[in-house]
Amino acid sequence: MDKKLFIQTSKITKKFGDVTAVNEVNMDIYLGEIRGLIGENGSGKSTISSMISGIYTITSGEIYIGGTRYKPSSPADAHDMRISMIVQEAGTIDHLTVAENIFLGSEKGFSKMGFIDNEKMVNEAQKALDKIGVSDICAADNIDMYNFEQRKIIEIAKALYYDPQLFIVDETTTALSQDGRIKIYEIMNTLKNNGKAVLFISHDLPELMMVCDTLTVLRDGNLIATMKKEEFDEDRIKQTMVGREIKGNFYRNDFSTPCKEEVLLKIDDASTDRLKNINLNLHAGEILGIGGLSGSGIHELGRICFGMDALTKGLVTARATRKLTIGEKLRKNISKVKKKTFETPNETKIYEIKSVNDALESRIGYISKDRDRETLILESSVADNLTLSALDQLQVFGFISPIAERKFAEGQIGTLNIKCSSKKQLVKELSGGNKQKISFGKWIGNDSKILIFDSPTRGVDIGVKTTMYQLLYDLRQQGYAIMIISEELSELIGMSDRICIMKNGEITKTFEHKDNISDSKIIEFMI
Repeated sequence: MDKKLFIQTSKITKKFGDVTAVNEVNMDIYLGEIRGLIGENGSGKSTISSMISGIYTITSGEIYIGGTRYKPSSPADAHDMRISMIVQEAGTIDHLTVAENIFLGSEKGFSKMGFIDNEKMVNEAQKALDKIGVSDICAADNIDMYNFEQRKIIEIAKALYYDPQLFIVDETTTALSQDGRIKIYEIMNTLKNNGKAVLFISHDLPELMMVCDTLTVLRDGNLIATMKKEEFDEDRIKQTMVGREIKGNFYRNDFSTPCKEEVLLKIDDASTDRLKNINLNLHAGEILGIGGLSGSGIHELGRICFGMDALTKGLVTARATRKLTIGEKLRKNISKVKKKTFETPNETKIYEIKSVNDALESRIGYISKDRDRETLILESSVADNLTLSALDQLQVFGFISPIAERKFAEGQIGTLNIKCSSKKQLVKELSGGNKQKISFGKWIGNDSKILIFDSPTRGVDIGVKTTMYQLLYDLRQQGYAIMIISEELSELIGMSDRICIMKNGEITKTFEHKDNISDSKIIEFMI
């Protein structure tokens, strides 16, 4: 039986100033279908979903639902047409309850004589969670009690409460563990089998090929191709995405003997309420992988390295060389100006990491899995985010040098090929891949020799992922000490000199690459 057309776009275009983000895209989405949308960062995927969901207005072109013109000016218009969307970024509000987050904007439905019936709201929110099979989240709890993945599940419950005809999933699975991903796959398939439509945006090509019935490929704001499931071919899709041939993987092949360089980061018998007796060394010129299932403690390990979580016992120390500021260098060399015998002295010492300030002082760089809340300042500019961690180096006699600040930001934008209209553009307006490049740039630019990257390629496309892996490899060659925390085994195996596997807050096994590491060997120590 032929599927019924739900939504149709006709030459929809979106411009931001002189930049065309989406160019005359024609796309039909049917009920009873899971439609995939893929493309490089900046290709227009999220812009299309934002136009359909009313977040962005359309510059030109038209959208039709059931043959009737649909011109949303806000998410409320999309809600009225039974369109719901969840996105990659955090979509919940701190300090409210789970129930208040689920029904934010719909409180009138629980009004009783001018007051909110909180008991009724909590009961309905719990039903929304039960509907998607969630039993470990209490609707009456403050949402601050829950981690990033659990908050995403809460957002899904909110989106599905009103029984949408079109459910848009924009990069959300990258924030979930494997169990969380399986849950959302089940939800999408249930919606499909119940005659609903799903628009699924992801950079994970194998995931899209597994889940979707059809797949639309975008490049530079243009729709390049739409393929049916029987036409899916990984190499062909990659080539269509980027306009050039990409085969195989993008990992290292130069693994050698274990690193014997000096230890830059040392963890001695460290414990927290989630970690137990962690001992490990991170060497200069090494990429150390940290792997495990969600809840194993891998993300908490990254946090103690950056001083974000307090230890109940043990010690984290870093050996770091602090670059002197421009002003300090001038003061130290002032007597040598006439002789033209300049020096750039630096200071090396051992730092105990008890706080974020200690980590910053010791030049540790950290990218959180929850990038938008803990690594970037979305309401600030590209330049402000890039220079924030290097301000002490950009000072001259106690004042920030505008010239040094500008050169620093422009240098990082050029080096990392960050796509932005200018260095003054707000970070919140950028694609996920460009946000991640800024996260890299803010630490690499300030000469952080110890880098802790949690889920470094989450939500980025094949091209950006390749760039990031090459950057990590180059930094390793320059003597940086790099820790990659990831739930993707292929990433850990492909990039790490050593891999520490965690379970229940403990390191259960350490592999060296010479051990012929395989997925099956690693999984044995994860479960």
